[in-house]
Amino acid sequence: MVEIESRARAPRTRWGSAPAVSAAVWPVIGLVALVAAWWLATSATSLVHPAVLPPPGEVLAAFLHRPEELLTGTWITTRETVLGFLLATAGGVLLGIALATSRTTDRMFSPLLVALNAVPKITFAPLLVIALDYGQKPILTMVVLLSFFPVVLATTTGLTSTPNDLVELTRSLDASRWQTFVKVRFPIALPQMFVGLKVAMPLAAIGAVIGEFYAGDEGGLGYAILQYSGVADGATAWAAILLVGILSIILYYALVLVERLMLPWVRETTSAR
Repeated sequence: MVEIESRARAPRTRWGSAPAVSAAVWPVIGLVALVAAWWLATSATSLVHPAVLPPPGEVLAAFLHRPEELLTGTWITTRETVLGFLLATAGGVLLGIALATSRTTDRMFSPLLVALNAVPKITFAPLLVIALDYGQKPILTMVVLLSFFPVVLATTTGLTSTPNDLVELTRSLDASRWQTFVKVRFPIALPQMFVGLKVAMPLAAIGAVIGEFYAGDEGGLGYAILQYSGVADGATAWAAILLVGILSIILYYALVLVERLMLPWVRETTSAR
């Protein structure tokens, strides 16, 4: 019996430090493999025309040629992404709470939200420029439009998924609806809400870039992509595209870190890796 238990526990001891190693090693391996495939496709085999996808060396040279401009654009896009995401989070959580706590509100606005989410948001871009002029306002509005729905859906789903036995327990303790919400429903909904936030974060970056395509007047990565797209300087446009990807990765894992700090009990009580 002792031998069986020791064998059962051996893999956990053996691989106990594997997640920490994997977190650092596997992304690097994946990045090296991606760059190698990129180089083979553009330089060694010429499967892709350089006008469509320049070689990695040209993209790096383009970044080194305009580092200040691209880094300034990265800061502008980061600011717009984070601010729009925070606005979408605040509004989405409030509306999700309203939908979860009121059946009438749910019936009134859920179909409208589904219809709004089904419309391609890029169709709103020219209208936003006409209504709000160029600048930050239409860009932030585009960010909110793209990232709002996942937050609402995740909040509503989380708040309406409270186990019945916990609700009955709070009623037996004569807890008010507010106490039940604060002590039971909202904490239980937080893991689901973070799922929606992690879906919304990359969408916020996409919204910022789309907004900069149409309404950017002070730079930004979307403005740089639009400005340098073409045969003459496509490498700079690709450098800006890669910076958008890097920005999205950083913001996403910053949100994952916030989730782990706020909800340490999730990893302890579930089978999360």
